[in-house]
Amino acid sequence: MAAHSGRSIAVKMTDVCRHFGDVKAVDHLDLEIYDGEFFSLLGPSGSGKTTCLRLIAGFEHATSGSIELHGVEMVKWAPRRIGFVTVGQRLVSVPPYERDVNTVFQDYALFPHMSVGDNVAYGLMIQKVPKAERQRRVSEVLDLVRLPGYESRKPAQLSGGQRQRVALARALVNRPRVLLLDEPLGALDLKLRQQMQIELKAIQQQVGITFVFVTHDQEEALTMSDRLAVFNRGRIEQIGVPAEIYERPTTGFVAGFVGTTNLISGALAQRINGSDQAVSIRPEKIHMVALDAAVEPGWKAVMGSVRDVIYLGMHTRYLVELEGGGDLTVVQQNLETSSIDVHASRGNRVKLTWDTTSIRVLQGQTV
Repeated sequence: MAAHSGRSIAVKMTDVCRHFGDVKAVDHLDLEIYDGEFFSLLGPSGSGKTTCLRLIAGFEHATSGSIELHGVEMVKWAPRRIGFVTVGQRLVSVPPYERDVNTVFQDYALFPHMSVGDNVAYGLMIQKVPKAERQRRVSEVLDLVRLPGYESRKPAQLSGGQRQRVALARALVNRPRVLLLDEPLGALDLKLRQQMQIELKAIQQQVGITFVFVTHDQEEALTMSDRLAVFNRGRIEQIGVPAEIYERPTTGFVAGFVGTTNLISGALAQRINGSDQAVSIRPEKIHMVALDAAVEPGWKAVMGSVRDVIYLGMHTRYLVELEGGGDLTVVQQNLETSSIDVHASRGNRVKLTWDTTSIRVLQGQTV
């Protein structure tokens, strides 16, 4: 079996399609997720990421292609025969309950009439695990998600973050080899979601199993992932570690969807980069300096005027209209400035400089 950094492949999808009539929800997708990875499927609504997760879980059937979990085929196509005559192909799919995966949903799907302990133990009861062993494992996993002693409470007595932890505990108690998470933090407020991002990553590192995490939140994916795949229109635009996806996007869609960027093409790209091919430069890579400031070797400089200012507390976003046409967005930290200072810069003539290695040449469409 193939390996990556000494790890085997946990999930492998080869040329997988899932079509709903004329809609190509997943379109000729190839993906390998490694054992013990925290892997995120990132993309806008309708990009195919949740359908991909449901295909791995077995909740959806592929139109074509193959899916493997730890080297075992979950979906394959076999000859359809009538007697000794082959008349086409038939789908052979392992049902969800026979796959060594569990899923955590955004709405948690807890049984409201059951206690926390019974919710967590439900899968073990179905498997007819002895009561003493069930109680031990439930207590163990509730400790893991920082809810010790909550066995007798009902879901209605819990906060949103606590219900999310119960759903996670219920999924982990069966000890799956792959845990699938379908936007599990989407219902939480911003502060709690940020807290749970850190906790969820810590739990994944502690249990050591493969997490496959679906999200449309770029910050969430960048914060937690070992690697991530950026989805668009049923296909994967780019796969890589967070820093690679952010710093070295390969397409206009990835550059525009992951974080904020300046997408430049045509005449402006020709002036800035010597070619009309589309390029990207992140706003924080651009420095706004004094008009008489020297330009370092290997750096580019352009002149412009501040057209708009957006004060955002820790940093300020400037929209600079360039001499000769076009504009660039610049982000600077507010290290020694206040909102009064930055708003006073509106209309000022400025010089923008950046290291030419910060420019990324792009392929494909932009968002």
